[in-house]
Amino acid sequence: MKQVERIAEAANFSAINVGKLNELSDYVLELGPDVKIPGKVFGGAALQATGGDFSFQMFQPGTETGFLHTHKNHEELYFFLSGKGEFQVDGKVFPVSEGSVVRVAPAGERSVRNNGDAPLIMLCVQYRGNTFTPEDAADGNILNKPVVW
Repeated sequence: MKQVERIAEAANFSAINVGKLNELSDYVLELGPDVKIPGKVFGGAALQATGGDFSFQMFQPGTETGFLHTHKNHEELYFFLSGKGEFQVDGKVFPVSEGSVVRVAPAGERSVRNNGDAPLIMLCVQYRGNTFTPEDAADGNILNKPVVW
């Protein structure tokens, strides 16, 4: 089974590499002895992320999540990086493909499937919902320092 590679780390950052997206099928997420999800890898813990988590997932043609799920507190953003398929939220089914982005509130009952003929690759970002404020939009600070490579 493939493992996340640590690239670099210091006091204010960490960096990882999950590998080539077309090789995501080498990962298997084990949620228990009887629950194994092929083609899925989480990255937040490896990065020591403190405000959210993310995962990459590859669905082979004809495969799907296989279950509906919700969250207690976490909103999710699904970024579709390649392929095509269908997404379902609260019984509404709609097409997704490369470039599609879907936001789902914690209570949304969601699932995804690949009904195309090529792998469907997505990035899911999970974070605590209802926390971003107008002040957060201006949280960045541009430093008066030159960039030295």
